[in-house]
Amino acid sequence: MDNLTGKCALVTGASRGIGRAIALALAAVGADIAVNYRERRAEAEAVAAEIRKRGRHVVALAADVASEEEVKRLVEAVTSALGPIEILVNNVGVSWPVTFDTLDTKVWNDTLAINLTSAFLVTQAILPGMRARHWGRIINISSTAAQVGGIVGPHYAASKAGMIGMTHGYASMLAGEGITANVVAPAMIDTEMIRSNDRARPEKIPLGRFGRVEEVADAVVMLARNGYITGQTINVNGGFYMS
Repeated sequence: MDNLTGKCALVTGASRGIGRAIALALAAVGADIAVNYRERRAEAEAVAAEIRKRGRHVVALAADVASEEEVKRLVEAVTSALGPIEILVNNVGVSWPVTFDTLDTKVWNDTLAINLTSAFLVTQAILPGMRARHWGRIINISSTAAQVGGIVGPHYAASKAGMIGMTHGYASMLAGEGITANVVAPAMIDTEMIRSNDRARPEKIPLGRFGRVEEVADAVVMLARNGYITGQTINVNGGFYMS
C-alpha cells in the first residue's frame, strides 16, 4: 500500500457531501488537498480550515470544471500552491430528477457536461504530469445509476455510465505507466442531493438505510493507496446492485 504522505490530491466538488468527506479522508492519511468548488466559497473554506487543523497543506480554489479554460487555470493554481497533482478525484456532479417525457436537450447536455466532460477535461489536464512522474491515481465518482438506471433519469444514468467507460479507457492505456484509474459507484448516500429527491427512500436499499459519505471516502482512500487495482468499479451501495 502506497504512503500518501505529502502527495497532492485534487478533489473536484469538495465543498460539501461526498467530495468534502473524500478531501478530509485523504488529508487524514497524509495527503495535501486542493478543494475545488464552483460557488460555495464559505463551505469550501470551512473544509480547508479542517484540513489545516490536521496539519496538511490545503488550498480552496473556485473553478467550473466543465470549462476547459477554467480547468487549465485550476490545475496551474494547484500546482503552484501544492506541487504536481498525484491523486485526482473527479467527484463534481449534478442530479436533476426528471421523467423521460420531460427530459429535454438542455438538461441532457448540461448533465453530460458537468458530470462527464468535466472529468475528461481535468484528467487530460493532469495526465502529462502523472506520466512524467510514472505515478498517479485517477478515481472517478460514478453511481449505481450507471448499472441499474437509478431514480434520477436517463441523462444522469448515461453520464455516470460514461464515466465507467472512460475510466476503462484510461486504465488500459496507462497500466504500464504506474497510473491507475478506477471508479467508485455509490447509491443513495445521505447527502443534500439525495435528500432533495423524493424518490430516494432507504427501504429500497437491502441494508435498509442510506449510506454515509465516510463510507464512500473509505473506498477512495483504498484506491488511492493501492497500486494493483485498476479499471475496476467499487460499488458502495448497501446491496442495491450486486456485481
